[in-house]
Amino acid sequence: MSSLWTPSGEHPVDRPGGSAGQPGPPPSSPPRGASPGPGPEGPEAELTPEQQAAAEEYARQLDAAREQLLTMPAGVVVGQQALQFYELAALHLSQPEPRLDEARTAIDALAAVVNGLGGRLGEAETPLRQALNQLQLAFVEATRAAPAPAGDE
Repeated sequence: MSSLWTPSGEHPVDRPGGSAGQPGPPPSSPPRGASPGPGPEGPEAELTPEQQAAAEEYARQLDAAREQLLTMPAGVVVGQQALQFYELAALHLSQPEPRLDEARTAIDALAAVVNGLGGRLGEAETPLRQALNQLQLAFVEATRAAPAPAGDE
């Protein structure tokens, strides 16, 4: 059994149908998404019926999201995540006083994904390369427009 990290902590996840050669979860394991507790006195015993229903709905939503991710090519999903680097860099560059070091980190992260994965990004490669080029040009312009450091005279 593996676990899924979420902001609220790690949750045990058993894969539907199990994996070949790997035993399924033991019969006494907690339901998917539930916190393992010492027994009936564990944290799940303290949930109200509404909280239990909400937890079950959350587990269903996690399952649906996981299934949706499995239907998409990994390159597309990675490309979507790489857009967050673009947005972060653009945010730092768009400040009244651009935060060049922070923007550089996000631009370098995007470049690492685009240059490191290249054609494996599938249909996401071309727009990501274009986005990277735009950020690099914006960074150069912001660097030229920035006031010189106090020590450079």
